[in-house]
Amino acid sequence: MTGAQRARYAGLLALSALLAVYELLFLPLRLDGTVLPKLGDLPFPVTVLVAAFTLPWLVVRASRLKMKASVAAGPLYAWLAALFAFIVVTPGGDTVVIADWRTLLLLAGGAFPATVKIGDVLARSAGKGGGSGG
Repeated sequence: MTGAQRARYAGLLALSALLAVYELLFLPLRLDGTVLPKLGDLPFPVTVLVAAFTLPWLVVRASRLKMKASVAAGPLYAWLAALFAFIVVTPGGDTVVIADWRTLLLLAGGAFPATVKIGDVLARSAGKGGGSGG
């Protein structure tokens, strides 16, 4: 593994953690006319869609670095670590994670598509002879 590959991989991990923070901070958005249009004050967790599209993309980018196929899961692990860090440790005693269905939707909406893509990457690697066999 070259230094450039390590730097790209570290960048992907940092981007995953940064996206987790961004998605948590904007998770409580509502359609109340403040940031989004006024449509009945409904919760609108748009960051779930951001997680559902960006995490699988980051997994694919990590898998293309010509390293072991198992490193493709790194962006998901970094995203989960950042998410759980804000659940356990709250900065300044403030609550960042809201305790309702939107947090669970964010967790599922980000982790499930990324996990499916990791399975796809590992299956393709095993099909090419890169797996450990058995």
